[in-house]
Amino acid sequence: MAELFEENYTYSRTWDDIETMLDKAERKLNFHKSKMSEVRIKSKSWVVHARNYKALEGVVKTLKWTLGDRDIQDPLN
Repeated sequence: MAELFEENYTYSRTWDDIETMLDKAERKLNFHKSKMSEVRIKSKSWVVHARNYKALEGVVKTLKWTLGDRDIQDPLN
């Protein structure tokens, strides 16, 4: 199993790369939240924005956990 990780991962991301990705993810999260409030609830557009919003919540939480956010013990909860 360890060989699989060695083959698939470069481990070349810097802390700056991770912080930049977090910033981008938070901006997209806010965009989708904003769009959800602009369109009719439960419309097709609202559902698309809601789905993206929920996915980005997980991305943001995981990136914050990676950076050592003390408020996030487990990004899967």
